[in-house]
Parts: sequence; structure tokens; C-alpha cells
Amino acid sequence: MSAERPSLPPVRLNSEAELARDALAAPLFVRAVRLARWAGPGTRVGAGGELVEAQLPAAAEHLDLPADEDGAAYASEAWRLAVDTGLLDVTDPEERAGDEGTDGETEGTVTTGENLSLLTGGSPQDVLSIWLDGLDAVHADATAPVLDDFADLVGEDGSIDFDALDWDPEAEAEFLDGVLGNLYLLTLADNGAGEGPVPLPALAASMIVPDDMGEPTDDILEQVSEAMMRLDDQFRLLEPIGIVEYHPVDEALLVEEGEAADASAAGADDEDVTRYGMVKLTPLGLYGIRARMLEAGVGAPAVGDLAGKGADALLDGIAHYPESAARAEVKLWLAEYGTGGAVSAAAELLAAARGADGGAPLRRLHCQQALALAGPSAEPAVRAVLGDPELGGLARVWLAERGAADVPAPPEDMIFWLAIDTIAAQLDADGELDELQGLIEGLSAQHSGFFDEVWRVDHPATADVLEAMGRLHSDKKAAKDARKAAFKARSRAGG
Repeated sequence: MSAERPSLPPVRLNSEAELARDALAAPLFVRAVRLARWAGPGTRVGAGGELVEAQLPAAAEHLDLPADEDGAAYASEAWRLAVDTGLLDVTDPEERAGDEGTDGETEGTVTTGENLSLLTGGSPQDVLSIWLDGLDAVHADATAPVLDDFADLVGEDGSIDFDALDWDPEAEAEFLDGVLGNLYLLTLADNGAGEGPVPLPALAASMIVPDDMGEPTDDILEQVSEAMMRLDDQFRLLEPIGIVEYHPVDEALLVEEGEAADASAAGADDEDVTRYGMVKLTPLGLYGIRARMLEAGVGAPAVGDLAGKGADALLDGIAHYPESAARAEVKLWLAEYGTGGAVSAAAELLAAARGADGGAPLRRLHCQQALALAGPSAEPAVRAVLGDPELGGLARVWLAERGAADVPAPPEDMIFWLAIDTIAAQLDADGELDELQGLIEGLSAQHSGFFDEVWRVDHPATADVLEAMGRLHSDKKAAKDARKAAFKARSRAGG
């Protein structure tokens, strides 16, 4: 059975130390830390743990923010983050019955949270754990309803009519997570070639326009525009926590309050696209979005996940990785063995490469590539399998590529078996068609009467490989010979 394909490409993350430094430098996190260190016994907080309005000017001044509504809002946002991440602990006012502020409202008390000391005395993992709590809090803020007139939602008895909001918290969170997931995937596309900023209209359209739709309808375009404006607000909130670099929508494009000009016009030229918003995940953003996906049960591999695991886990894990990611993963895996462990590492790789299941040919291909990175000191382990019917062929190839002496010539049946195994691996890998076609034609041309002999090969994939050769071979006669050989192989196998 072939190895299960990961749902997402592997991501290359920065080291935890680098990511922790990025987290500590995120503007909103910096403000939260500063307020946590500024707060004292006299700091007044409301029943919900928020700073009372009278304290906001002093908090804004401490953060070097302007003394206006925006400054107060930024200070309030940073304070909430400090509370949400455990940098500050707020005592519920109900626990302090009879305590009232000067304005007659019941107030809580605030003390330094234990997480504050971890930012300087803890490990990078501690810092990142606290930052992830902050990301969750900001994500919740970003998916909260937009309240144009909160007073209209409050009933006579003081209760809030949430139904009037027309707000589905699960749907809102799912939509934003879907957008961030698409941005994550676009960032990793083409083996990391998609690391440039993504136009906001394209990101919104990826969530709304059906894949099979040709020309978007006016209704779809209106939905895309509405999504753009919601995403514009959300990315403005998410940028200060450090997960994205965001160039917001040009306010001159707003034709009416809460509406944007036709998003389809953003495709006019590259210069116009930037006016509709551009967003890019940061290295910290890749880490944060991956952490959220893992928590949700989404398979999101990272280079380095397989270091320290068995060779079977390595070869199955990298089965469908891009080449550069597979090489990086193997290097990290080999590093676990140290400079003197090449023979042991090679022996484990070779043992894991055996098998007659559907994924075995690809395991052997990756084993051969991994052995190339193990270096010449792996030679004893490779020579030990020269007589193995499944591994002897790849062992000879490895030795020949290194210019080793005394490499025994392979028996003819091993040559044909290796040809079938190699093509089976490439078929499973879904490589470039031109490369696969070249491999098929090259291997079949190396031996006269190839198709007269190869159908007898005792390999589970023989018939399937010959059928593929019949489809892909550019020479009509050779293709016909391959199809005949495939029929013989199936008849021989009883199928």
C-alpha cells in the first residue's frame, strides 16, 4: 500500500529561537508586555478585566500612543491581550464584595501573571506557547461581529439580542481559518516559490468563486467584494500580532461606506492590484497557522518532524515530499546518527526499503537518494545487501555512482526487476510526464528484446508498469510490445 499523501506540503520553519524573537517583537505583543510591567496595585480594572476608561489615557501615554480615541483603543487592545495571555491576572470583583471604584462601579484587582517572567526566563517554547494564546485571542477578536449600533441590540432588561446580529461565530471562524489555510498553501506552493504577497481579491475569490465557474456572476462578484472588506478589517487586526505583512485596501477605492469598487477590476494590471490589498504570511505566521491547523486535526507536516524517528517513518513520510524538502528532511534524520553512525543509518534505511507493498518501490527510490547523502562511509552496509533480490540493484547503482571497485555485475533478472521497480516508483511519485517518458524509453532501449523478457519479472507491479509503458512510450511498435507484455504478465499472475 502506498504511503498516505500529506494534505499539505511540508513547511520549513525557522528555529524556535528565531520564532520566539519574532513573537517578542510583534507590535501588539510588545505593547501587552509593556502594560503588564506598568500595571500596579493601583491600576483600576472593570468587571470584565478591562482597564477602566479613566485609566486608558495613562496607559496610552505609557505606550507612546496619541492622546485620542485611537490611542485609547490601542491601549485597551494591548491590555486585553496581556490578560488573555496570562501576563496579568485579574481578580473577579465578586471575590472582593463591597469594593467599589470612585465612580461607584465594582472593580477587580490586577497582579502580575506568572507568564510574564517566562518571557525572559523561560524557553523559546514557553514564549511561543504564550504567543499562540495571543494569536487565538486576536483571531477571536477578528471574527467578532461588527457592531454599528450596540444600543439597538440591548433590550429593556439589559439582555443582548444576539440573534439580531445575524452572526454565526462558527461560520465566521471557519471562513477566516479557510482564508488563512489558503494563504498558507499559496505560500508553500511550487516548493516555496509562492512566498510573495497575495492580492486580497484573489484570496477572497478562493473562498467564494466555485472551482468550476467560468465568468463570475454579479452576485458572486458582490460576495467577493464584501469578503474583501471583511478580510481587510481582519488583516488589520491580525498584522500587529505578527502573522502577516499587510498592505491594506486603498481607502480611495471605497465607493460607499462598507463597500468596495468592483473587485474584478483589480486584475487590470499589477500596479492596480496592490490598491486592493496585499497580504503575506510571515515566518511566524507560518508557524502560527500550522499550529492552529494541527490543533484542528489537519495534517500539516514540517521539515524536521521525522528526525529521530525510525527509517520506516522517514521513507514513508517523505514519499511525496518535493525533492528539496525530502533532502532537507533526510539530512536532519542522518544528523541524529552523528559523524560515526553512517553504517548504522544506512543499514536501517536499507531494512526499511524492503517490501512487496505498493509503497515499497518509492521507499527504495528514496532510500537510494538518502544513501547518497550518507556519504562513502555507508559503503559496508550497502555491500552487505548486494545479494538481496530487492536491494542488490540499488546497491550496485550506489556503488557505481561512487566509483567503487569490485562491484559485481548484476544477473539479468535483477536488471529487469530494478527497471520495473524504478518505473513503479516514478509512477507513484507523480513526477513530470516528460521525465517519466524519458525514463521508460531509456530503460527499454538499454536491452534488446526488453519486452520479450520483462513480463516474466516476479514483481508485484510488473503488469501495471508495462501497461503504463504501453500508454507512454512514443514509439508505436514499442508501445504495442509493452501492452502485449502486460497481457502476458497478467495471465502469468493469474489476473
